[in-house]
Amino acid sequence: MTSFVFSVCHRAPVRLCASALAVFATFPVLAQGQAAGTLGEVVVTATRFPVSADVLPFGVSVITQADIQRTGATTVNDALVKLLGVPGRTDLYGSGDYGLDLRGFGTTASSNQVVVLDGIRLNESDLSGARLSGIAIDSIEKIEVIRGSGAVLYGEGATGGVIVITTKAGAGSERSNQANLYTAVGTYGLREFRAGATLATGGFSLDVSGNQRDTDNHRDNFKSSADGSAATAQWSNDWLRLGASYAHDTLDAGLPGPLSAADYQANPVQTKYSNNHGNIVNTRKTVFAQADVGAWQLALDVGQRSKSLDSMYSGSASGYDVDANTLAVRAKHESTWGSARNAITFGRDQTDWKKNQPAGVSEQKSHGLYAQDDLTLAGGTRVSVGYRSENISQTDDRGSGVDTDQRQTAWELGLTQSLSKTWSVFGRIGTSFRLANMDELYPLYALPGAVLQPQTSRDFEMGSRWTYEAGRVELRYYRYKLNNELGYDPTVANANSWNGLGANVNFDPTLRQGFELETHYSLSKTLALQGNLGIREAKFTEGAHNGKTVPLVAGTTVAVRANWQPLPAHSVNAGVVWVSDQHVDFNNTCKVPAYATADARYAYQMGNVELSLGISNLFDKKYFTLAYDCASGGGATSIYPEAGRAFAGALRVKF
Repeated sequence: MTSFVFSVCHRAPVRLCASALAVFATFPVLAQGQAAGTLGEVVVTATRFPVSADVLPFGVSVITQADIQRTGATTVNDALVKLLGVPGRTDLYGSGDYGLDLRGFGTTASSNQVVVLDGIRLNESDLSGARLSGIAIDSIEKIEVIRGSGAVLYGEGATGGVIVITTKAGAGSERSNQANLYTAVGTYGLREFRAGATLATGGFSLDVSGNQRDTDNHRDNFKSSADGSAATAQWSNDWLRLGASYAHDTLDAGLPGPLSAADYQANPVQTKYSNNHGNIVNTRKTVFAQADVGAWQLALDVGQRSKSLDSMYSGSASGYDVDANTLAVRAKHESTWGSARNAITFGRDQTDWKKNQPAGVSEQKSHGLYAQDDLTLAGGTRVSVGYRSENISQTDDRGSGVDTDQRQTAWELGLTQSLSKTWSVFGRIGTSFRLANMDELYPLYALPGAVLQPQTSRDFEMGSRWTYEAGRVELRYYRYKLNNELGYDPTVANANSWNGLGANVNFDPTLRQGFELETHYSLSKTLALQGNLGIREAKFTEGAHNGKTVPLVAGTTVAVRANWQPLPAHSVNAGVVWVSDQHVDFNNTCKVPAYATADARYAYQMGNVELSLGISNLFDKKYFTLAYDCASGGGATSIYPEAGRAFAGALRVKF
């Protein structure tokens, strides 16, 4: 069914999607018995300044602190997988830092989506993803996910979307004296403790938090120990807010490595690498300012972060240090032109990322300027236009000879049309880009004499959103046509490679397209449901792999959750995530099998004390989310198994 939908969509995508939205337009008629109305307005800040999500020409999914607490999610990654159904791949360090893939980019997903924490970009300029499990989960106010390109506002590497994390301190919320404690024990030797407090007087406030998590995990040599601490001090009045923050987190873990198909079937707990281990240390320092001056909103974020990684693989030690400096300054002006309202946002982003390792030093610097204008007419029409110019320089003294300075641009044109007080349609076209990162430029994995070109994409999306008294529904269709997509091709002959095969290359043209359906529905005051459906296609459209599916991309994902309060002070939150099978190799000869996992959490609230019991992988499903090769018999091998059923009992106290 999925392949049929997209074979038609490839021939006539606009016509097909218009038909789909026409069907969606009948939802208000089909939802008999539901009085039309408006849910509480959802305000998002992923657009660099607060704005209602209902007027945007693209989708934004929002996860609140209440959502996180109800599910028992322990990391940002965990929350995105459980609540939004974002495909996640196993965390090699056992800390819940699942690899996330917003829109089907497979192994390069982390290079095609941007992660922002309190205004500071966290992306690395290599193939390692931003470490999100080091962010104290109880400190988070909300997580916003831009469903689609964020290239104009966030620059290079934002084709697949943007994950924006805002802490309570970063939002300036909850400026009252309070504290919280959380402790949990569970399966696989889990021992976890978290604490946080806010001290406020007058316009001053101080937020502090600390956490410690130790677990043996579900495999031999997979024990991990993580801890972190953070503090934010700030002052504010009715028009100005100034502050500074510091955060530090560490992770020490065994690295059990992959298993062959035979070893996985025989004993998925075992490891062939009993002495491999790794250690990661992260530090973040930021200074921020916000001001409201008449019709102007002004903001400044300055950040410095460092990361150190040391590891031991098969008796060989390796490591590196990363230092990154970030500056983001932006302004928004709102005005009225007769019956029309206009808002223009513009800003400058600057990043200096440097990686030191024994082989040499790699550095990437970027300077981006952007502007976006949003005009809202009296009839409910909202037109959005944006442009970005970004200069990116790269140097590398590890033998690649890279010393480049180039300019890339992105633009977008969006339209939102209100059809009634509760129903609207939207659409957007634009472009986006990314450059080869420092790992992709390393000579051992590059073709002799080859120069990797920038990846560019022509982006299109459209959708419709509808709110009614008991819920909200949003349907989206997207299509990316990519040229020179960057990635690793293990089938390419390469004289630089140890086995003569495999190199980072510019692929022949590729395509990403898909449908996303997101819904929230309150059946009653005590029972609420939410669901996320993703149907996606990622394939090569020309060249040696023409017609093949991009490896490690799930064609369909479904996430359904329910929150039920059967009695006062009692609550049950449960969900199911289903992920379709994924091709492992470029020839599409073997797959990661489809899997479904369920989780549930019961909580009892007694005053300011909450007792809870959570169960993950409720039905003890044996499965894996990551494999890197195909066995001679055709099945997947180089497998990283996932955990079986696990219990966690927790106590939370709020003061």
